[in-house]
Amino acid sequence: MNGAGWPVTGGTDAVEYPRAGGCAVPLRHDGVRLPRLVVAAPSSGVGKTTVATGLMAALRRRGLTVSPHKVGPDYIDPGYHAIACGRPGRTLDPWLVGEDRIAGLLLHGASTPEPADVAVVEGVMGLFDGAHGGSDFASTAHVAALVDAPVLLVVDVAAQARTAAAVVLGMQAFDPALRIGGVVLNRVGSPGHDRILREALGELGLPVLGGIPVTESVTAPSRHLGLVPVAERAPESVAVVDALADLVEATVDLDAVLALARSSPPLVADAWDPVDALGGPVTGAAPTVAVAAGAAFTFCYPETVELLTAAGARVVGFDPLRDRDLPAGTRGVVIGGGFPEQHVEALSANTALRDRLACFDGPVHAECAGLLYLGRRLDGRPMCGRLPLDARMTPRLTLGYREAVAATDSCVAAAGEVVRGHEFHRTVTDPGHGSPAAWRWDGARHGFADPRLHASYLHTHWAGHPSAVCRFVASCLDPGGADRHPGTSPNRLGVRPSELSSR
Repeated sequence: MNGAGWPVTGGTDAVEYPRAGGCAVPLRHDGVRLPRLVVAAPSSGVGKTTVATGLMAALRRRGLTVSPHKVGPDYIDPGYHAIACGRPGRTLDPWLVGEDRIAGLLLHGASTPEPADVAVVEGVMGLFDGAHGGSDFASTAHVAALVDAPVLLVVDVAAQARTAAAVVLGMQAFDPALRIGGVVLNRVGSPGHDRILREALGELGLPVLGGIPVTESVTAPSRHLGLVPVAERAPESVAVVDALADLVEATVDLDAVLALARSSPPLVADAWDPVDALGGPVTGAAPTVAVAAGAAFTFCYPETVELLTAAGARVVGFDPLRDRDLPAGTRGVVIGGGFPEQHVEALSANTALRDRLACFDGPVHAECAGLLYLGRRLDGRPMCGRLPLDARMTPRLTLGYREAVAATDSCVAAAGEVVRGHEFHRTVTDPGHGSPAAWRWDGARHGFADPRLHASYLHTHWAGHPSAVCRFVASCLDPGGADRHPGTSPNRLGVRPSELSSR
């Protein structure tokens, strides 16, 4: 057995050593036996989240420990996965973290906080849709290959019969190396429809592991960027996940799904470890880093907190909707993404925290929603005023992967450093960048930065560039970053944000 509790093949050649938190990771082995599968589909909107989340919850009801994962940069689906599994949902994105880290991150998630019996990975978009149109890099198929897992294909059959078999055959033929191990039919119209579909797919020798009837009784509310985050509707979210579990239990052969997951070969990889990612243990002072949380700021990868902790920081959450002050002793602040536009009145009303952030002298890293919150106004309502920008909602969706170059030295990047990230928003800021800017990509400047501040629309995954964590924590320990009482240092506007409403 390895330290995560899974069998490690390789006989006496397997060697283990302790890791932070008491885990052990095999140094040399022929593979880790982790039952796993990837839930995929020919396109978006056909039921991947319904099947994947319901499957996770249904397997957990059986007493299994389930490790939830999501292909791509998504923050919201993993929130529903976390409810289903009782542990953090984690993303697997080769663009953000590099393909060499994917298998290790899967094993890390499946061993934290306790060893999992099975890992379920929800795909993204269509099976072969990658970061760019010219290849399947960062696609569901790419991740399935990287973690050597069979695929459970979800097919929306509402408007087709035998043609569904042709679609599945095309998916199989497009990449013969990919193992599609079974199909779940979604939106089946009748018992007769189900019979026709199973007969057609039977000609391919591919088992049908479930047939979900047309239903509108189980839905998760959506918003302009996808599902509504769990933190914004916790009781309703739990009810949705329970209903999805009921649906999957009634319509999917769970024994067959488990058999498919258990057919996965040993995974030859070492679990990712945040201490190793930073180059070894960090000793010395433990600065307090405040990380924004609550309903308005739900976008934070679990590895962000794990890396900050491994770097020696004491990580404490705070809720800008409710908390009137930063945690005691705060030396650095991280404000991730979310939906501040849905909570703009409450954020604006918390003038005490807005004033506090406006005058905070420690390093601040903000992404997307954090950028908006640090500006002067959002949709006309006063925000922190730390940055000289106004933001507003627009009908236009800006999204996509980006390869960015740091435009200047900051608390998370050195000038010239290249990182990969993604954008996903319907807001614009005026101006669109500061001088200096935070990043450059596609021939343009983006965001705002100085040695103590970094704010932009770009979402990054620190497992992909852990140097950002080291740089941020080092900045927190810089004597120049000591927190001061509000009012002892002017912000960039020279005014307290609570004064903005009268200007």
